[in-house]
Amino acid sequence: MSRAPRDLKGKLQRFRAWVRLRVPPGFRLLLGILLIVFGIFGFLPVLGFWMLPLGVAVASLDLRWLRQTWDRLRGKDR
Repeated sequence: MSRAPRDLKGKLQRFRAWVRLRVPPGFRLLLGILLIVFGIFGFLPVLGFWMLPLGVAVASLDLRWLRQTWDRLRGKDR
C-alpha cells in the first residue's frame, strides 16, 4: 500500500517537468488556475478533486511565493 503515494508523487513530478518544458510561462499560470477552478467541481463525474493539487503544482511554476509554500508543505527546503 505504500507504493501508491510514491507512484502519485512520481506522476506529479513528471507532469510538472513536462509542463515546465512544453508550456509557455504565462499559459502555465492560466492552466494552473483552470485546474484549481475545475477541481472545485470535483463532485461532478468528469472532473475530480485531484485537479486541485495539480493546479497548485502547475501554478507554482510561475509564482515564486506559491512555489515556496508548495515546497514547504512537501517538506522540501531550498
